[in-house]
Amino acid sequence: MDTTIIIVIAALAGAVVGLLIGRAMLGKNASKKVKEAEEQSKLILKEAEVTAEGLKKDKLLEAKENIFKMRSDFEEEASRKKNIIITNEQKLKQKESNLNKQFEQVKRKEDELNDLKETLSNQMEIARQRKDEFEKMQKQQVAILEKAANLPAEEAKAQLMEALKDEARTSASAHIKEIVEEAKMTATKDAKKIVVEAIQRTATEHAIENTVSVFNIESDDIKGKIIGREGRNIRALEAATGVEIIVDDTPEAIIISGFDPVRREIARLSLHRLVQDGRIHPARIEEIVNKTSKNIDDEIVEIGERTVIDLGIHGLHPELIKMVGRMRFRSSYGQNLLQHSREVANLCATLASELGLNPKLAKRAGLLHDIGKVWPDEPEKPHAIIGMELAQKYKENAEVCNAIGAHHDEIEMTSMISPIVQACDAISGSRPGARREIMEQYLKRLKDLEGIALNFDGVNKCYAIQAGRELRVLVDAENVDDKQAGDLSFNISQKIEKDMQYPGQIKVTVIRETRAVAFAK
Repeated sequence: MDTTIIIVIAALAGAVVGLLIGRAMLGKNASKKVKEAEEQSKLILKEAEVTAEGLKKDKLLEAKENIFKMRSDFEEEASRKKNIIITNEQKLKQKESNLNKQFEQVKRKEDELNDLKETLSNQMEIARQRKDEFEKMQKQQVAILEKAANLPAEEAKAQLMEALKDEARTSASAHIKEIVEEAKMTATKDAKKIVVEAIQRTATEHAIENTVSVFNIESDDIKGKIIGREGRNIRALEAATGVEIIVDDTPEAIIISGFDPVRREIARLSLHRLVQDGRIHPARIEEIVNKTSKNIDDEIVEIGERTVIDLGIHGLHPELIKMVGRMRFRSSYGQNLLQHSREVANLCATLASELGLNPKLAKRAGLLHDIGKVWPDEPEKPHAIIGMELAQKYKENAEVCNAIGAHHDEIEMTSMISPIVQACDAISGSRPGARREIMEQYLKRLKDLEGIALNFDGVNKCYAIQAGRELRVLVDAENVDDKQAGDLSFNISQKIEKDMQYPGQIKVTVIRETRAVAFAK
């Protein structure tokens, strides 16, 4: 037991001694670390002091530089403003000097005006005195004259004025008569001179339009292809184009007869394409004719556009341009309508320029004056009225519309351009060789003949051929049967006998064709 206690005590003592020894060692290490930390902190503080001193010197230098720069800028700005102030002071001194000079001039002129005013006042006083003296002398002379004539002054004055009036009236009447006679002679002479100059400046050649076209072929073998088996090709071509194809003994030529130039041109071009292609049969003929008709419509628009460009006319409505192109394929008394209208336009521009009017407006009216002749509907109205209504519809100038409607005196003329258009239309038509009256009457008879047949129900197309001796009528097979076709030909012939005058006889042929079409797919 004692041994155990001794051992425990010894162990405790050993533990206490160990703790004391460990604590002494830890204190020694801690003091060493503190010294090292103190030394390191001193070094850091020393470095910080050195760095701070360098930064302080840099900032001081930078601040000095900024102060120097600001001082320099301030001195420059102050110098600039000082120069501006000096310049403004010099300008003010110059203006002040100028104002002083102007003031001296004004003062000098004011003195001159005062002197002039005083002089005028003196002259007015002298004039007043002279006027009083003159009135006094005039009264004395009037008194002497009244005493000598035994008449009051007012009565003598009235008699003298009456005598002077009669004398002036007689002299003026004679003078006016001389002026009027001279004006008439001069006006007639000047008018003839202007018209002659206009005609000479727009002189053109003329060729009468015919109703036949000649289609040249390389050999007569082609005539058989064009005729076809039992004449079916030539019948199909005549039915599609509305002209008469004359294939006779004329070598290397086929005659295309028809009063409508558009139809003749379509037939001629279609024949040309068919002959070049070599395939000539009814279906191909219809195809080619349809294509050619579309090409002719495009050509009509192109002709119209080229015409207005050549004449320098701008802003024309597309429909009016198309009508101008259609004039190329129409004639007036045998005179080509487009050539006639172009000539009238140029004549109008020349006359308007000579008379001091608007030449562009006159040229526009001259070109459009006959557009009523190419309107396809052809109502029962004069072509001048139709043309005027078309021009109004497409927003043309009021003076142009009046000139179109009045060029044949259908309406009253309201502008100076209207008589110019009328005169130029007469000039163009009256040139030697320009027109042929018989041709126009003949074409009108053929149109009237076709118009009668087109008024019947069921009629699709109608063509007058063989110079109006035959009328071919194409009807709708679905709406008109064979019996109705016979009745239709009889009714048309009776209507022609009743409404028209013509030599010989007219053959009315009604054509009714039934087609069965199917497609193999």
